[in-house]
Amino acid sequence: MTTFRREFDFMENLNIVISKNVRKYRKLVGITQEQLAIDIGVSVDYLRRFETQEGKEGMSIKTLYRISVVLDTPINKFLEIN
Repeated sequence: MTTFRREFDFMENLNIVISKNVRKYRKLVGITQEQLAIDIGVSVDYLRRFETQEGKEGMSIKTLYRISVVLDTPINKFLEIN
């Protein structure tokens, strides 16, 4: 059986997209970074860095899931390019 490398167009700036969408949906719901951080169990500083440094901080899928629950926003919305 021969295998070969297939070509895909992976989004290189995924963390940037997610961080902007977290901020967008957080503001739409009307809660502060502090409240969201408390609700999902992370430090305010971590959430601030994630939002303002365009995702350079990184985020686990578990944390993103918790954000989606707290903001009552489907997780796929955080992956949408605006």
